[in-house]
Amino acid sequence: MRLADFDYPLPLELIAQHPASPRDSARLLVLHRGDGRLEHRIFRDLPAYLRAGDVLVLNDTRVIPARLRGRRPSGGAVEVLLLRPAESASGRETWETLGRPGRGLRRGARLLFPREGGAALAAEVVGVRPDGVRLVAFDADRPVLEIARELGTLPLPPYIREPLAHPDDYQTVYARDEGAVAAPTAGLHFTPSLLDRVRAAGVAVVTVTMHIGLGTFRPVTAEDPQRHRMEAEWYEVTPQEAEAINAARAAGGRIIPVGTSAVRTLETVADAAGVVHPGSGWSELFIRPGHRFRAVDALITNFHLPRTTLLMLVSALAGRELILRAYAEAVAQRYRFYSFGDAMLIL
Repeated sequence: MRLADFDYPLPLELIAQHPASPRDSARLLVLHRGDGRLEHRIFRDLPAYLRAGDVLVLNDTRVIPARLRGRRPSGGAVEVLLLRPAESASGRETWETLGRPGRGLRRGARLLFPREGGAALAAEVVGVRPDGVRLVAFDADRPVLEIARELGTLPLPPYIREPLAHPDDYQTVYARDEGAVAAPTAGLHFTPSLLDRVRAAGVAVVTVTMHIGLGTFRPVTAEDPQRHRMEAEWYEVTPQEAEAINAARAAGGRIIPVGTSAVRTLETVADAAGVVHPGSGWSELFIRPGHRFRAVDALITNFHLPRTTLLMLVSALAGRELILRAYAEAVAQRYRFYSFGDAMLIL
């Protein structure tokens, strides 16, 4: 297995810059693993492929307004992206961040983030890791995340070059638990009415949580993908959620996660027999071809970037050759790709 095995050509004009409106009007490519058949549908047709007794597993993480724009005391502009809280011995709330420009964010650099009607939020770079992550300690009078809701903006992937018309366009309609720096984009296609139709068909809808970090999207640079290490992402599965998933499986229903983050959550907490256990913690699970799935029967997902761990995950489920054939068909049929793009149902 080589990194080049997970490459494919994509015309840049197929990278979606805006979400479908309404959300469930996105296109849906249905891939049948059994015979390799492909169907072209609309996302609102999803209930036709679900059966009573199935369980749909959603990731209810909510994207935080993690992008903070500020300045150095000398006046130079800076930007930091909050990744996750870090331990601190100073008593100041400290976060792992990415920032630019790098030369302005050396250890000891002081930062100021303007606030309306009050003093600027002050911070200091207290550490720089070899991977470029900056540890930033904030002089905050209340939780940094609370302040970020006032002065921060949602981080968008770099391939989305146009601003959001509405901030909630980059949140799922069921987003609840703040902590992600990227949306579980397969879920962006759902509307409340579509979820109602799913439930009315006898399908259980269960939520788990995985706070998606930038590590999910970090490029794989090693030519041998097995040398790539996933960055840890926090997950939680409650006893009630685990019980509902296990009950559906025991009764013959299929477990159908929505998005790769829901897949990684389920595969992290499932045992060898496929039983899902409640729990929380940090997952570094890297799913690639050769992985034996224990708690996943089908998958709703978007179209992923080439040479990424996400493309490897769907290739592990459906087979690399079949996935690349489906992607070639999606390109030929002018599907929209990536975060705001169209969807795929792998059965």
